Amino acid sequence: MNDYQSLNPTQWECKYHSGFIPKGRRKVLYGQIRTELGEVFRELARQKESKVEEVHLRPDHVPMLLSIPPQYAVAQGVGDLKGKSAIYLARTFGGKQRNFVGEHVWARGYFVSTVGRDEQVIRRYIQQQEAEDKRVEQLALFKK
Repeated sequence: MNDYQSLNPTQWECKYHSGFIPKGRRKVLYGQIRTELGEVFRELARQKESKVEEVHLRPDHVPMLLSIPPQYAVAQGVGDLKGKSAIYLARTFGGKQRNFVGEHVWARGYFVSTVGRDEQVIRRYIQQQEAEDKRVEQLALFKK
């Protein structure tokens, strides 16, 4: 829990529970996109001295635990992840060679909450997303 990071002469621990959705909450995050996007998020975060601590891509949303240094605003960190990952998806899966205005992958806005001392609870929540989604779907089938 007390694994502070250091930026000379500052020590910090700034972790955020964040999430965002594809435009229209479409279920588009599956297959090859799903396998590659987690690593893309990690690399984009690393470029800004940040770190994706946990991420579990669901077909219609992306919950993650981010560690962002104090010199960057949270909005800047999440905005970079969304914007640059959208460019990556357009180039890799959309066959686009340049960025065209009007092509949007992610919905506007995002969710963010500071983690504080609840880090383990949030990690478990993100890791258990798939099992919870399956449980809810099964309950819905029984109610019909």
